[in-house]
Amino acid sequence: MLEQALVQMLLLLGATVAVVLVFQRFRIPPSLGYLLVGVLLGSHTAGPVVADENIRVIAEFGIVFLLFTIGLSFSMPQIYALRHTILGLGTAQVALTTAVVGGLAWWLGLPGPAAFVVGAVFAQSSTTIITKQLMEQGESQTRHGRLGTTMSVFQDITAVPFVVVIPVLGVVAAQEVAGALGLALAKALLAFVIVLISGRLLLRPLFQLVAERRSAELFTLTVLFVSLVAAWTTKTLGLSMAFGAFLAGMVLADTEFRHQVESTIRPFRDVLLGLFFVSIGMLVEPALLPEIWWEALLGAVALLGIKLLLVTLIVRLSGVDLQTAFRTGLLLAVGGEFGFALLAIGLEGGVIGSYPAQVVLTSVLFSMILAPFLIRFNQPLAGWLFGRVRRRPDESVPTPQGLEEQDHVVICGFGRTGQTVARFLESEGVSYVALDIDPLIVREARLAGQPVYFGDSSDAAMLENVGLERARLLIISHDDRPAALKTLRHAVQLKPGIPAVVRTRDEGSVAELVAAGASEVIPETLEASMILTSHALQALGVPLHRVTRYLQEQRAGHYRMLRELFRGSLDSIQDPRPAGEQERLHSVVLSEGSPAIGQRLAQLDTESDQVSVTALVRDEQRRRYPEADTEVQAGDVLVLLGTRDNLEKVERRLTGGEPPEARE
Repeated sequence: MLEQALVQMLLLLGATVAVVLVFQRFRIPPSLGYLLVGVLLGSHTAGPVVADENIRVIAEFGIVFLLFTIGLSFSMPQIYALRHTILGLGTAQVALTTAVVGGLAWWLGLPGPAAFVVGAVFAQSSTTIITKQLMEQGESQTRHGRLGTTMSVFQDITAVPFVVVIPVLGVVAAQEVAGALGLALAKALLAFVIVLISGRLLLRPLFQLVAERRSAELFTLTVLFVSLVAAWTTKTLGLSMAFGAFLAGMVLADTEFRHQVESTIRPFRDVLLGLFFVSIGMLVEPALLPEIWWEALLGAVALLGIKLLLVTLIVRLSGVDLQTAFRTGLLLAVGGEFGFALLAIGLEGGVIGSYPAQVVLTSVLFSMILAPFLIRFNQPLAGWLFGRVRRRPDESVPTPQGLEEQDHVVICGFGRTGQTVARFLESEGVSYVALDIDPLIVREARLAGQPVYFGDSSDAAMLENVGLERARLLIISHDDRPAALKTLRHAVQLKPGIPAVVRTRDEGSVAELVAAGASEVIPETLEASMILTSHALQALGVPLHRVTRYLQEQRAGHYRMLRELFRGSLDSIQDPRPAGEQERLHSVVLSEGSPAIGQRLAQLDTESDQVSVTALVRDEQRRRYPEADTEVQAGDVLVLLGTRDNLEKVERRLTGGEPPEARE
């Protein structure tokens, strides 16, 4: 028995590692990989089968820890402060989608409780897919990107009541539903009071006591104990374990231990949540696909269409322009992983039957497969439908109308960076005009007497209105790369040769921004490295004039030393450039018989292949930027800088053979 269990566990882990590796290689959400493992190893497909009983018991704790970490992200004061803004939008979207989809499912013949589950499942969106795709496209800081991401996160909070309600629907008759729901909500309130009071009285002193012991092992045990005790409390009251974990996380969110708790629980959450998705995949019956594919396809279309229309309507009514509202709707139209959790709860409680659950599950999967394409092309789709739509903020938010400034600075983006720049300009008596798409920032800045206007700086007409053709400098202080590129192209047309200083997140976008018209690009990550280095050198007693000289040399050389990096797999994924265009360091060992032995570095002619020698290691001694007449000896290690293809070409020439296969 033990040997069989071990074999099944090895099979499960091996298949999961292999599939997730492949999915990450092609930048497909890992959750879909876990689902595929469940399908392959489930009892509904040919081949090896892993018993799902034990997996489902363990996997339930994945949802417990997921709700625990969601609770850590939202303390009571935060939820109260946001009750009128994003929380209201998220709640409205979930409630309306549940009502519309549930009503449609009921009209099509599903029982009321089952129709409610379908509506709840369809109301969820995938935060993982949305955030990952937006980051890859450089749209995470756009207005629609921030709205979509925040609303998807708040869906997780508004889904907590479903965790309480759905189990009740499966154990009561239709005429008893109201009373049972009332009892369940009363129990939920009681659980909230118990966890809140005990948490306030006990959790902070407990974690202070544990933290004083400075034991990572004890801290981890305490986090697991607290989350599971809270889950057991609500389970004892006849509610979901996940609900108790959420309450415990929400109480801990108010303490100074929040971030360490989240860091401690994350490995357990990720592994167990992966097992949960595997267990969901085991529910899929591929043999039913020929029978249900058309229903599932219609379900996916209904999911995408209904959520797109509802989200667009809700966001538009909140005062956001139509095009941004539509793009936000495209982001949130996708189904979500949390829907699988609600579906599993409904199946376990007997609220929904196996056949409709298969249709719903497949519909959500179809929508998640289509999601990256909808998100990727959200701007072209919005432009095709609406053309160029001008933003229409409320009248209290002014927009620029033919300003007459001369020799001023135009600041695009008035966030933290833009405001800091503006203060220094103001102290020097330099006039400026700023644009931002956040009406709250604009309104507050205007009340403070600052020349800030609501407007999209990537719109050529908006740049004309702020008098760019008469400005002396353009500053792009936001980190939305696509918008910055559009702004630069318009700026070059309005005033060729205007100096443009652009902020970017890392060096991957520098060349593209310079080509578009930027005269100076400031990569955040490299400048942070420079500041850290300067403080470190001064702390070590290096004279200030030498530190200043180092920094000036690096900036003049476009951060040459800071761009010399050994790249790992994560660096390649996070860099927006194609892998073949990313510069990296690579070390080459020159053994006996190498064609390069006895030649001077200048004779190796690596520069012709756009590869430079940044260091030479000989007898364990490292020389930075060796002289061109240095003679190469056997056993030397040359540290080369270049793109992957060029490095392979040079290494092949230096060693007389193929480069190691392990190098990317």
